[in-house]
This record gives sequence, C-alpha cells and structure tokens, in this order.
Amino acid sequence: MNICREDYSENSDFLRKRVVEYNLSKLPDTIKHPVNKICFTARDDNDQIIGGITGVMFWHHLQIESLWVDETIRGCGCGSGLLQKIEECALEYKCSHIQLDTFSFQAPEFYRKHGYEIAGVIKEHPIKESSQYILVKRLRREKDGLSY
Repeated sequence: MNICREDYSENSDFLRKRVVEYNLSKLPDTIKHPVNKICFTARDDNDQIIGGITGVMFWHHLQIESLWVDETIRGCGCGSGLLQKIEECALEYKCSHIQLDTFSFQAPEFYRKHGYEIAGVIKEHPIKESSQYILVKRLRREKDGLSY
C-alpha cells in the first residue's frame, strides 16, 4: 500500500461517489429518493437580493446549508420568512427533521426561537472565543401529514 497526498479536485468526486454507494447499500429502498436542492431569495423593490436560504433534502431530512440576510434589514422578519419557506418544503417532501450548523457569532438563538434544539456544540471553534452549534428541528407526523 502506498498512501500519498494528491490533488483534491481530481479525486474528491470519485471518493464521494464511493461513500454514497456504500451508504446507500446499507439503507432501505424507501429512503433512497433523489437529492433535492432548495433555494429561496428575498428581493427588494429594485430586485436586489437582500436575503436567501439554501438547503439540500435527502434521506428524509433537510440540511440547511446557508441563511443570509443583509445586515441593514436584520430583525425585520426576512430571516424568519425565509426559514418558514424552506421548512414548508421540508414538510411537503415529508422530511422527518431539519438540521443545520451555526456559530455563536451568527444566530444560534434565532434558530432556537424557531424551535431548533441544540444537538451538539464544538467549543472554541473556529476561534477560542466562539463555538459551533449543530441544531435540529424534528417534524412531527400528524394524521393528515407532517407539521411542526
């Protein structure tokens, strides 16, 4: 065996594909649905993007990748509106939960206010004065579908 450092771009897709193949071999067919990438934007009267949220749905959950709101309008409901829209998509696609990560200098309390629970904390990351939070929101199954 020879282990050597190689170019990331040449090998990352190959390795990722092998991990996905292995993972899928361990899961029931009912969970093997296509990946859905989701993006919502908020625009001002001049059609400029003032906020947005992105996420990926797979294995019956939504992974929120990013949520950004222009600093000049934070606290005015734009972030809550974007979060609500992507949560509605998770319900539509029958996700069991939503997960994300954020830093202490970003918005952990914003997410907690919207029903997200802390699933884990990495202290002193990325710097000593901050922490990284992993948050989860479980979606309940009701008689007529999912609700939160």
